[in-house]
Amino acid sequence: MDTVAPHVLIVDDTFVDRLVASRVLKSCNIQVTIVEGPKQALDFLDVENDVKLILTDYCMPGMTGYDLLKEVKESPKLKHIPVVIMSSDNIPERMQKCLDAGAKEYIIKPIKAVDVPRILSYI
Repeated sequence: MDTVAPHVLIVDDTFVDRLVASRVLKSCNIQVTIVEGPKQALDFLDVENDVKLILTDYCMPGMTGYDLLKEVKESPKLKHIPVVIMSSDNIPERMQKCLDAGAKEYIIKPIKAVDVPRILSYI
């Protein structure tokens, strides 16, 4: 019996970081959609219903990953989707703020293959 690969939405404004996250997830047989920012993510989520997890960068222009997290958690349609925040910065206060707002985890970039099973456990 074939199991459907979980669909993960990657949100990152940096091409290299999008590429790394996408390759790591795809190597683990995960269906990936990539968008460049929170606004595009919200537009995509408005029409797409099978996203099982959002993996988002924290630092992006206009709207941060924290802002996206808050929008998702305040939406009756989206609040069930787990959100994992990625960042290059190891800032404990920021990490705690994201976790307090409902993020499942705060990962220091780059994401690695060893992180994937733990991330998928949130689905």
